[in-house]
Amino acid sequence: MMKIKIKKDDKVLVIAGEHKGSEGKVVKIIREKNRAIVEGVNLIKKHTKPSAQNPQGGIIEKEAAIHVSNLSLVSSEGNATRVGFRIEEDGKKVRFAKKNNEVV
Repeated sequence: MMKIKIKKDDKVLVIAGEHKGSEGKVVKIIREKNRAIVEGVNLIKKHTKPSAQNPQGGIIEKEAAIHVSNLSLVSSEGNATRVGFRIEEDGKKVRFAKKNNEVV
């Protein structure tokens, strides 16, 4: 497993693959598979049987997981950036955007 520098609720940009260029918020991180589910990206159609939650059944559209290597964090300026770690003066470990040296 690789170190995942993207966390839940981060705004990310897809930098490779079929959905390259699309942006969204990270909904969930799947650490075992190095994947993330991004809101509005990599939508699939899933056929569901009728159940208690969905009595009608039918075809639903949902987000599928995308590999974290295809994602890049979006800085406050709106462009893609890499993520680094550093120790602040108070001894706290923080993430920062390497493009503008801003704490994430």
